[in-house]
Amino acid sequence: MRFAIIAALALPLAAQTSRPSDTISTSAGPVKITPVMHASLLLQGGGKNIYLDPAQGSFDGLPPADFILITDIHGDHMSQAMIDKIKQPSTVIWGPKAVADQIHAEPIANGETKKWGDWTVEAVAAYNIKRGPSAGKFYHDKGRGNGYVLTYGGKRFYFSGDTEAIPEMLALKNIDVAFVCMNLPFTMTPEEAAEAVRTFHPAIVYPYHYRGTDLNAFTGALKGSNIEVRVREWYPK
Repeated sequence: MRFAIIAALALPLAAQTSRPSDTISTSAGPVKITPVMHASLLLQGGGKNIYLDPAQGSFDGLPPADFILITDIHGDHMSQAMIDKIKQPSTVIWGPKAVADQIHAEPIANGETKKWGDWTVEAVAAYNIKRGPSAGKFYHDKGRGNGYVLTYGGKRFYFSGDTEAIPEMLALKNIDVAFVCMNLPFTMTPEEAAEAVRTFHPAIVYPYHYRGTDLNAFTGALKGSNIEVRVREWYPK
């Protein structure tokens, strides 16, 4: 009877921690990708837990962070409260200077490349070139935010952060897996995102940061491109 009670009590936890995830093979072993919400996700590889923009969604049942990367200062990318939930004393946090000015993080600038363990981290520019709240103003100024390219086991993972189809994105090479934003008025239309993806041509693309966007427009625009589009649930009910 005691074991039956323990098993029954364990069921809600098992359900809670069972989240849809994908696995990417690399020469250093598998990398597991778990969407959390909007721009927040978990990467796991080599026994390490890496979070990108842990700002929205539930982190209940997920492991503590070894490494956190923040792309921008906006509340859907940076949340001290959420960081506090997943960090431990040894957690390393990197972000652009604008982030480091607000939270305890090591700065990494556009164009800079650093090593963290077996991972190589390249900070890529992320900014608007035409959209903003008023004439002459942009939602995301050049130099403030980062996208990232993470390389592990010979595979390159790109995370766009908040950006439009800027030259730095279009110039990306040899991207195996890309996470690309699309939502108005702040970043891109799905058609613009698809055109950018066709240009730098990753093997796999995940639309993320897409609240309110018609993803059919994105997937439709990439038909015949030989790019695998993976649509996942970034907005749990």
